[in-house]
Amino acid sequence: MLTDYRIRQRDHLLEIVRALTQQLDLDTVLTRILRAATEMLAGRAGLIALREQPARGEQDGSAGFFIRAQHRVSPEFVRHFETVLQNTSSAALDDPARHIIAELERRLHMLARSGPFNLQGTIGLPLEAQGDLVGLLLVFRASASPSTRNERKILQAFADHAAVAVTNARLYALVSHEKRQLDAILEGSADGIMILDSGHRVLRWNRALAQLSGVNASAAIGRDHDDVISWNKKPDTNLADAEARGWPFGRAAPLYVEGDLCQPDGEGTPVGVTYAPIFDRQKRLVNLVANVRDITRFREAEKLKSTFISVISHELKTPVSLIKGYADTLLREDARWNKETINASLTVIEEEADRLTHLIDNLLDASRLQAGGLQLNLSTVRLDKLAAGLVRKFQNQTDKHELNVRFPADFPAIEADEERLRQALSNLISNAIKYSPEGGPVTISGRVAQREAVVTVADLGAGLPTGELERVFDRFHRAATSATESAQGAGLGLYLARAVIEAHDGRIWVHSDPGQGAAFHFSLPLEE
Repeated sequence: MLTDYRIRQRDHLLEIVRALTQQLDLDTVLTRILRAATEMLAGRAGLIALREQPARGEQDGSAGFFIRAQHRVSPEFVRHFETVLQNTSSAALDDPARHIIAELERRLHMLARSGPFNLQGTIGLPLEAQGDLVGLLLVFRASASPSTRNERKILQAFADHAAVAVTNARLYALVSHEKRQLDAILEGSADGIMILDSGHRVLRWNRALAQLSGVNASAAIGRDHDDVISWNKKPDTNLADAEARGWPFGRAAPLYVEGDLCQPDGEGTPVGVTYAPIFDRQKRLVNLVANVRDITRFREAEKLKSTFISVISHELKTPVSLIKGYADTLLREDARWNKETINASLTVIEEEADRLTHLIDNLLDASRLQAGGLQLNLSTVRLDKLAAGLVRKFQNQTDKHELNVRFPADFPAIEADEERLRQALSNLISNAIKYSPEGGPVTISGRVAQREAVVTVADLGAGLPTGELERVFDRFHRAATSATESAQGAGLGLYLARAVIEAHDGRIWVHSDPGQGAAFHFSLPLEE
């Protein structure tokens, strides 16, 4: 039969093994180990100190010891013992455990001789895991008699279990930290991310994908891929089609699928989905990681590019055709033209050449803006006189519109680039005339408000739909109205006007009611 001593030893070890398998809290497990070791060795007290690396950024790169568990140890002794632990290092040694134990024993003897503590009966062992020193287990006894071989064996068993607990806890902490990092990356990603198992069952579904698809993670996880990823219109290729052709085993490159992702309410969101396979060491498919990106902007850019090419082609072709047509007519050898006909033809050629030059200048300005902004040549500018000069010019080009200038007599001058402001104001007046084809008044007015000079160009044309008010200043954008369809233009005038005003630290905006005209306003800061 087992003696009571060995039964208690066995019970303690069983309790510790259960704690190792059931407890994830390191301090709780270490306290149980220390209490059992102290009791088995008839000790008065005990402690466990763990060797930990310094925090990142600290200048001292050596590891230090920190008390993580204590049993019946007075606070006064803890303070004294912490001085023993300080600067105990194992750097550049072949056997760090043996060196540190010897160094601690020397310091403990010094502490015993210089202080009120009887430490002659101290038993200590290193906590080692896979050859790495992770800590120290010390039991303090009342008697100074040397420890027996059996006592050392008992303490070694507890030390081994403590080393396992420390190693497990650190591995768990590392895994938990990496999992939190991965979760933060997945949830913080601006793109939708979905992780599937080899059977297409959803394992992860991040926040961005929930917003794109309209399906919450709780409703998606555990379901089949095809149940939560559906298309308004079947793409040219999809995941099922690619796998039917042997992907990813024949070609492990990512698979790209593009289409309109169907949401629960029936709406569709243009997305591009990139599927990347993950294999294990046996080349078996383990997971599919899908990156889902909203490509609405890309679709709009492609549409804008197509529209730009179409509009610019038309805008360039029209004046070129007129110039060529009138030139060919004048060069006919079988006809004799009178002076009036020649002058009229040359006037059309000149006007169309000016129109062509204006379009090319606008395109060049748009290109300069993208390359880094407009350069301003500042001088003193009178906006009221600038507006009056432009009105005289435009009034000669239309007999349907009545152009009016309304500025107060004391309207202040500003420091600005006169040529650029003439360009911006010309574009606004030109648009007012163009988009009120039935004619009517066009008014250019000015006022001073809160240290700003405010200029307004108003017409009584077709106006703008509410949804166009924010986009009307975008590059190459033309409002979807009947007046726009019949009017010429490349969608650059308002874009360039905004660029000029903002280059002067000003603001530009529009008020409009459909069918009741539009009023474009811009403000420029006045000097104090």
